[in-house]
Amino acid sequence: MNWTLLEKIDQLDSIKSATGYSLIFKHSTRCSISLMAKRKFEFEWDALPAETPVYFLDLLNYRSISNSIAEVFNVHHESPQLLLIKDGECVYEASHSEISAEDAAEQMTVNS
Repeated sequence: MNWTLLEKIDQLDSIKSATGYSLIFKHSTRCSISLMAKRKFEFEWDALPAETPVYFLDLLNYRSISNSIAEVFNVHHESPQLLLIKDGECVYEASHSEISAEDAAEQMTVNS
């Protein structure tokens, strides 16, 4: 599985209009907690269905996109943060040490 870099605001329109699941991982490159959450997520991400798009947002370089994510998906900003999007709606979110690819995969089963 590979990250898709989230670097353009119009990518949010694509995520919002997509059918099925997408994940957004918001990461602060200056935060050790964010780095640990990212490593844990990457270690577990084989639990995710292979076809799941996984977007990576460097929120320090793309703060305006991070702000738009909070608005578009009606979530409170956190860092680090994982959002599970289904058919354009956020159906699950986790932050800090609660971020888990295994939990996200389980939510995909629950919300199917």
